[in-house]
Amino acid sequence: MAESNNPRLEAFCDGVFAIALTLLIIEVKIPSIHEVTNTAEFWSALNHAGPSIFAFVLSFTIILITWVNHYYFLKLIRGSSSSFIYANGLLLLTVVFMPFPTALLGEHMFTDHSAPAVVLYNANIVVQSVGWILVCNAALGSNLNKSENAAKEIRKSRKYGYFSFGVYALFSTLAFWFPMPVAIVTVLLWIVWLIVGIRIKHQE
Repeated sequence: MAESNNPRLEAFCDGVFAIALTLLIIEVKIPSIHEVTNTAEFWSALNHAGPSIFAFVLSFTIILITWVNHYYFLKLIRGSSSSFIYANGLLLLTVVFMPFPTALLGEHMFTDHSAPAVVLYNANIVVQSVGWILVCNAALGSNLNKSENAAKEIRKSRKYGYFSFGVYALFSTLAFWFPMPVAIVTVLLWIVWLIVGIRIKHQE
């Protein structure tokens, strides 16, 4: 395996991703033993934790996909630059922030006032898309690509970033009026992202 061109950057990024993934599970609340007096109440309490567990799995998947894409992206570049480091910092900010909208979504997803949670959740993904676009622009602008083929892949990633920005900006807007349908479509789209990502990586 080739030696990393950005060992400290990769180590820092992996640490951020690992912490963000770990923090997600903290938002899954364990039923209070003081509210449970029999098995039926225990099952009912676990059922109430369902939305939080669902939000955890969704956000874990999103961060995992982001990490996989980030892992392969760093293989396309050599070295770094100030603009790349700061753009990468913005991307990591959205990763670290993810547990907060995840907690809101888990708490309010199946209520009649879930709109702010769904809006914020998708808005965070919009900012993450901006992070990807800036990372790609910084890599290309500083000529960090290892080869012309690597530059081609970076441009492809940037195109996905623009597509993601448009889609999730639309979702975050529609969520003001249609939070539940938007939440469902958001989940379905991430399943599509996961399948596409697996197929692309399998073909490499």
